[in-house]
Amino acid sequence: MQTLSGVLTGLLTLAVASAWPDDLPQRRWVNDGQLLLEGVPPITEDLAGRLDRYQQLTSSDMLDWSLDGETLYLRSLAAGVSQIQALDRPGGEPRSLTRLSEPVREVARQPGGELLAFTTDLGGNAFDQIHLLDPRSGDLRSLTDTPEALNNRMVWDATGQRLAFRSTRRNGAANDLWIMDIDAPGSARQVLAAPDGALWKPVAFSRDGRRLLVQQYGGITDSRIHLLDLETGALRELVGHPEYETSNVAVGFDADDQGVFFVSNLRGNAAEIGWAPLDPDGERRWVENNIPWDVTGFALSPDGRQGAFVTNEHGVSRLYLFRPDKFSFRSVRGVPLGVISDLRYSADGRQLGFTLSTPTSPGDVNVIRLRRFGSLPSRPRAWTRGEVDGLDPDDMVEPRLFSFPAPGLTPDSQLHIPGFRFVPPGRGPHPVVIYIHGGPESQFRPSFNAQVQMWASEMGVAVLAPNVRGSLGYGRGFLSLDDGRRREDAVRDIGALLDWIATQRALDAERVAVFGASYGGYMSLASAVHYSDRLVAAVDRAGISNFVTYLENTGDFRRDLRRFEYGDERDPEMRAFLESISPLNNVARISIPLLIVQGRNDPVVPVGESEQMVEALRERGQTVWYVNAMNEGHGYEKKDNRTIYQQVVYLFLQRHLLER
Repeated sequence: MQTLSGVLTGLLTLAVASAWPDDLPQRRWVNDGQLLLEGVPPITEDLAGRLDRYQQLTSSDMLDWSLDGETLYLRSLAAGVSQIQALDRPGGEPRSLTRLSEPVREVARQPGGELLAFTTDLGGNAFDQIHLLDPRSGDLRSLTDTPEALNNRMVWDATGQRLAFRSTRRNGAANDLWIMDIDAPGSARQVLAAPDGALWKPVAFSRDGRRLLVQQYGGITDSRIHLLDLETGALRELVGHPEYETSNVAVGFDADDQGVFFVSNLRGNAAEIGWAPLDPDGERRWVENNIPWDVTGFALSPDGRQGAFVTNEHGVSRLYLFRPDKFSFRSVRGVPLGVISDLRYSADGRQLGFTLSTPTSPGDVNVIRLRRFGSLPSRPRAWTRGEVDGLDPDDMVEPRLFSFPAPGLTPDSQLHIPGFRFVPPGRGPHPVVIYIHGGPESQFRPSFNAQVQMWASEMGVAVLAPNVRGSLGYGRGFLSLDDGRRREDAVRDIGALLDWIATQRALDAERVAVFGASYGGYMSLASAVHYSDRLVAAVDRAGISNFVTYLENTGDFRRDLRRFEYGDERDPEMRAFLESISPLNNVARISIPLLIVQGRNDPVVPVGESEQMVEALRERGQTVWYVNAMNEGHGYEKKDNRTIYQQVVYLFLQRHLLER
């Protein structure tokens, strides 16, 4: 008997398929009609079998601890999507606590209790809803029901009775702050009507529950910290600067509710730890140190008397323990080189858990047992064992730091653009894939990347991952080098990288492809515009093809945030500039095959950005493969879709890079 979902899937498939003219490249539907492939050759069983071992990942992210500190709550794949699991001992078998059809996103445990608040959306549409799970009984109920608004960034108060969260339910654009009693979610009240044009989110309740620490994010170089009085509604800025651009990230209240800790580059240094008093007449304090690297993660224990932070040193994480009362810190030894995230203290502060991903192993949850600050903590112990089925880590390709020269801000100056390179063994010369990160305010870091390992280990391709100007991790000045009318300066960094490749005997300058997702997708398209004579293929996943149509159609709740980065298309001069650099308006300069990948429900880079690019390329007779998932948003989060997407990318590179 056919299910209702099966009937709806069939109708959707029929409706979408019938809308296509007959003269389009061959198209087919897979994954029960949820994934559309156009112009894509068949994927052979042999290819699928060879790649399968790179796609059978077991990895876990740290979510939280049970109240007694005996159980870890993890986010791991279950039935093809990320779900909540519980793990009772190192190396044990996780227990699935949720079995939903959509991936679980944020999770926060109730203080003084076991309830877990978590969020999911529908098909990647970004309209997150909040749910409440009792991990002991399995009871599950929804706390929000606003299908056209997102609700997330949850924060519990100390009693475990109230949740603060951000929601766009008022008008779809403003990121307002709300508070609900979990026993009466329908009576949730708005506590801050946020102005349009910035992200506002709660960070922490004061221990007496009367104040809320609030983060305002207007852009990567304009973020501020506020204190909201929940009794009077008064909002006071604690950290920020009205005259020049700074990044200030709130962490939490100190142990006595006398001040708040934060991370900032306010003093012009790398992002560092500071403390701001709640007393308006008090003075800020800074953790004096000689670490010339950004602090990228900082967590306080539930009682505020311990802390831990992570620095980003050339992309590699270093872990430190912090003593708030002394403003002192010490490094933690024995942590493998990789990327650390998700710092979480147990309720009693005696254990610190975190996620660690290395270039040759997927994410694992590690735990450090803590004693008093002056004594050495235990060495990190992995509670999970992330694996890539059938692959030996010794056979994987380790990345190495590299840099290359690129034009500076003046004709006579130069920048050195950093990055990581994965070069397989053998003399070469190896074909090359240039892998460009998204963001744009992001950074390629040496965590596990199944696609990169697949290309390097299986195909023998060298993968170069440049952190072009505008990337995080290299100071405030480097971050701003691609802003506004300097957007294409970052594209010219790819040209400089092509120059550098031509000087390397191990690399084949005649066989170079470019790959990027999101903003990296725009960079991939722009590289195809400028360097079709030096590239052989390009892959774009959810990339911007026209900045004007993108800004006009991206989600209302994030439009002004993107205008801060890219420019305001409502200004005639800026609009003309954005049109001039958009790949869609320069498609005549593209002469290489493209693979374009999209999620139909994407609220970040709407599906129209890919559709109009595909149409323009086809009108000019260009080779273009197109993949579109009906049940995905900005990323491919369902394993069935991700598996085929990775196989298609591999096949595309095999046809247009290796066989050239």
